[in-house]
Amino acid sequence: MEVGVTNLGRYLLEEQRKHPQATGDFTLIIEQIAFACKVISREVNKAGIVNILGKAKNVNVHGEEQQKLDVYSNRKMIQALDHIGKLCAMGSEEDEEIIRIPDHYPKGKYVVVFDPLDGSSNIDVNISIGTIFAVYRSISSCKEGVEEDFKQSGRNLVAAGYVLYGSSTMLVYTAGNGVNGFTLDPNIGEFLLSHENIKMPESGKIYSFNEANYNRWTPEIQNYVNCLRNMTERQYTGRYIGSLVADFHRNLLKGGVFGYPGDSKNPKGKLRLLYEAIPLAFIIEQAGGQATDGEQNILDIVPEELHQRTPLIIGSNYEVDLYKQYMKGEVKC
Repeated sequence: MEVGVTNLGRYLLEEQRKHPQATGDFTLIIEQIAFACKVISREVNKAGIVNILGKAKNVNVHGEEQQKLDVYSNRKMIQALDHIGKLCAMGSEEDEEIIRIPDHYPKGKYVVVFDPLDGSSNIDVNISIGTIFAVYRSISSCKEGVEEDFKQSGRNLVAAGYVLYGSSTMLVYTAGNGVNGFTLDPNIGEFLLSHENIKMPESGKIYSFNEANYNRWTPEIQNYVNCLRNMTERQYTGRYIGSLVADFHRNLLKGGVFGYPGDSKNPKGKLRLLYEAIPLAFIIEQAGGQATDGEQNILDIVPEELHQRTPLIIGSNYEVDLYKQYMKGEVKC
C-alpha cells in the first residue's frame, strides 16, 4: 500500500478481502471507533477556547475526579458503537459496570473495551493525551453480554489500538498481523496510512519511570533503574510525560522501556489491566517488543475483575528482559 495515500477505510477493506469468510463486522467496529476519535480530537484541539476543560463535579469508579472531556469522550465512544449491531456489550474505564446495548438495537458477537481519555490529568496543561481500545469476541452464550465476555486473556484479542492527540492525531492499531499507524489529515477528515508495519527496536536508550515513586519501590526495582541511569555503554535518558499513550507511543517508535511497577502505596500497580495494559501489550508484542507485570506476560493474565490493576513494564526486548532478570535477582548492576 502507498503510505500517505491509503486511508483507514481502504486499508481495512483490503485486509478484509484477505479473509473470504469475513463478514465486515470488525471493519465497521474499527471505523466507528475511528469516527468517535475524530470527534474527540476536534474537541481536544479546541479545548482551550470552549468550556470543556476542567472538572465535571463527579468521580469515576476509581474515585478519581472526572474531567469534563473525560465524560464527553466516554459518551462519544458509546454513541459511536451502541447502535451498529455488532456488539453485545462494552466496557469503559469510566463505568463501574459493563455497558449494555440498548434493547431497540440489534446485538452482535463482539465486545469492545476502552479508556476513552487516557492521561486526562494533563488536559488542563495541554499535554498529549489519548484513547485506548481493544476488541474481543464474546465467549458466553448470553446474547446481552456478561462479565465473562470481558474476563479473557489478551491472547484472545481480535484487535487493539490507541489514538494519540498530540501535535497531530494518530491512530495506531493491530489485528494480530502487524502494527500500522494512521495520521489524521484535518483538511479532509481522514486517517491516512503514515507508519506502515511498525517494528520496535530490540533495545533503546529511553526509560520512562515516575522516579518520584523511587522511595516506595522494592530494592529490585530501584536497582534496575539505577542500572539504567549508570549504564555508561548505553547512556540511557529518562523521559516521562505522565500520559501513558504519549510515553508508550514515543518508546514504540524509538525503543526503550516504560514502567509503572507496584510500590508500597499501590502494590498491585496503578494501571488498569483490561483497559490499558492488555491492549498496549498486544500492540507491543505485534511490533516485536513485550510486556510483563514482573512475573508473567501481561497477555497471559486473565482478569478477575473489570477494573483490576496491574504493574506494567512494557517496551523493547532488551530492557524488559533485563527487568525480569532483576526481579529474579539474577543480575546486579
